Amino acid sequence: MNKLLKIMFVIFIIWMAIGVFLIKTEHEKAQIVMGLGVMYLSFIFMPTFIYHRYKDGKYKKYIINDEKLREAFKNVGKN
Repeated sequence: MNKLLKIMFVIFIIWMAIGVFLIKTEHEKAQIVMGLGVMYLSFIFMPTFIYHRYKDGKYKKYIINDEKLREAFKNVGKN
């Protein structure tokens, strides 16, 4: 999965570089290439990255629940 993410990221960087080149040369399809690159980033690359990053339950330390709130409020006045 790590290699897949690296390959996908390289594809995205190359895609955006081609898009910037096309914009600089004022190609008629430049905006379409850039738009498809952004769609690739938001609908293919980022969900894959997020799934890979948090598939093992690593996200649980970032969830705020009642116990964590009580503990945080207890420690506010102790400093």
